[in-house]
Amino acid sequence: MEKDQCTVDYYYHSWSKRWSTTTRSASRIVTSADNISTFSAATHQRGCRCNWIRMRRRIFAKLCRTTIVIVITLTILVNLIFILEFGYKSKLSFSDEPTSRANISDDGQSYQYLTLEIVSSQSRAAVSVDGAMMIDDNEVGKGRGIHVLVLNQRTGAVMARQIFDTYSPHEDEAMSLFVNLVSKGRIIVMTIKDEGSFHLKQPTRDLLQRYGSKNSQILGWRDTWIFVFEKGDNPQLRGVGGRCCEHLGKSSNFLSWGQPLSVTCKVRLSTDQHEEECQWPDTEENQRRREFCSRVEGYGSVCDCHQPTPITFQPSPIPNNQIRNVPVAIIASDRPRYLYRMLRSLLRVGGANKEMMTVFIDGYYEEPMQVVRLFGLKGIQHKPLGIKNARISQHYKASLSTLFKQHPDSRHAILVEEDLDVAPDFFHYFSQLVHLLDEDPTLYCVSAWNDHGYQHSAVNATLLYRVDTMPGLGWMLTRKLFKEELETLWPTQDKMWDWDMWMRKPSVRRDRECVIPDVPRTYHFGASGLNMNSFFQDTYFRKRALNNQADVQLHDIENMKAINYERVVETAVSNATVLDHTISPCEESFIPNVTGETFVVYMKMEHARDTITWLQIAKCFKIWDLDARGSHKGLWRFYLKNNSIVVVGVPFSPYSKFKPTKLNPIELHSTVTTRKSN
Repeated sequence: MEKDQCTVDYYYHSWSKRWSTTTRSASRIVTSADNISTFSAATHQRGCRCNWIRMRRRIFAKLCRTTIVIVITLTILVNLIFILEFGYKSKLSFSDEPTSRANISDDGQSYQYLTLEIVSSQSRAAVSVDGAMMIDDNEVGKGRGIHVLVLNQRTGAVMARQIFDTYSPHEDEAMSLFVNLVSKGRIIVMTIKDEGSFHLKQPTRDLLQRYGSKNSQILGWRDTWIFVFEKGDNPQLRGVGGRCCEHLGKSSNFLSWGQPLSVTCKVRLSTDQHEEECQWPDTEENQRRREFCSRVEGYGSVCDCHQPTPITFQPSPIPNNQIRNVPVAIIASDRPRYLYRMLRSLLRVGGANKEMMTVFIDGYYEEPMQVVRLFGLKGIQHKPLGIKNARISQHYKASLSTLFKQHPDSRHAILVEEDLDVAPDFFHYFSQLVHLLDEDPTLYCVSAWNDHGYQHSAVNATLLYRVDTMPGLGWMLTRKLFKEELETLWPTQDKMWDWDMWMRKPSVRRDRECVIPDVPRTYHFGASGLNMNSFFQDTYFRKRALNNQADVQLHDIENMKAINYERVVETAVSNATVLDHTISPCEESFIPNVTGETFVVYMKMEHARDTITWLQIAKCFKIWDLDARGSHKGLWRFYLKNNSIVVVGVPFSPYSKFKPTKLNPIELHSTVTTRKSN
């Protein structure tokens, strides 16, 4: 019985053990199956996630590519529209002839007539020719004066358009000159915006009267006025249907304007067979002339049929020419008559090389480019960037960048603006000085301009100075300076800075100086521009000096190197006669009535920006007094009464050491002069 019980226990335990083992195995199998299922699900989930990520990446890449394509396409379209728009405007301005031309029978003959619609008012001047708007100026604060439009008498095509601000001085003289330069037979349209009579002097009124005006003598303050005439020996208006081509709206009082005028005038086109094109010889020069004269007007004898003025020159060579391969950039805008005058001046100068000249035009203006082609020069038009001063600054940068790219082997460049006349030795001057820029690292530029070079203050054409401001107005620089410094630092188009004022900043100039002449080699004649008007030109530029001698041999060129120049200046100051400091510099007797002497003046100047006294002295001497320019370490040099004058700022200038101990430097505050001890 006990044995049986043991057997039963044995089988029981064996069965329990096997059951337990089986149960655990089954449990492991189930767990394993669950794990496999979980792993498969996780693997599937990760695979889906990877596929989704890859899909998102592909979608993102496609979107990026699509966006880039759209941006590039839009950029191309915008540029095409811009180019086409300028081309269309240029075509309208210079080559389009009005299309809706009226044919009217008169005395048994059929004539063609232009229909002119003209507006004159306080706020607008407008002229349309057969429905095509040629002038439409309604911008506030701009366009004051007499608007002039010149039309071809046979085709009605626009030949020229000008604005003369005859409210300002000398603009009437410019208008008279322009009318006199227009070819005979042309149709001239005049209309006033705002005010156009204040400086309309008698000679101009008489000229208008000779061309048929009945109102030029009574044109008054703020009157509105429209005048259309044909220029000729016996000028007459060609009116049709009782319409008059001169209208006047009188101002009732000083504070009001004349009534706005809106006039339609029909002008008969010429059928004169004798007004054919000039029969110039068929030369390359005359081909350029013929193309020019068929498109623009107001350049006088350039288009004369019998004695046309030359447009090709044979400049004489200069001795030992060191700038034969130095490129020249002519900086231009939409002032074609300034450009014409400047190029005639430049191309006749000894050493001029047309092949090295490029005219850079700020904007897509047709008439300046016609002037460039007239003289057979290269012209490049830049797309304007920025506005006002920033636009001018970007134009200079783009011009210099392009010039050095055109001439990769050139180590120097010369810049000259469109509103400058140049001296007969302009290129000879730079040729003698170009080596200094390579040999003296303390030099910044060589300039043809002298800020204090007036007719009464500049007399020695062989004399040179070093100054710590950048004068501009005809200057030379090195490729190294521009490419390694200026180009990368140049102000961006959002900076409303004058480019030349920026170049004068101490952080840009870095204590370097420019070489300038005593007698300037350029003359500023432009009376209109962003920062210029006829009053400013008349006050500060009209009486400037300009050298008129050819091939002037400069003296002591090597003394322009820094170390040598210090010795020259110290000798000049130490040997100079001290002027009587008890007399005001504004008194005529301050400078003795002698000639050929060197005089020195010591004035109060605490630091570089302490220029109050200097500006008052400059005003007394009638030289540049708007800001402090043209100095060398607090010292100024110029001529008065044919005597060399040296002005030393005390104690700022290192040359103060030559001041007599007991001498009190001059100190001026506006109109008050006081003297204080050191």
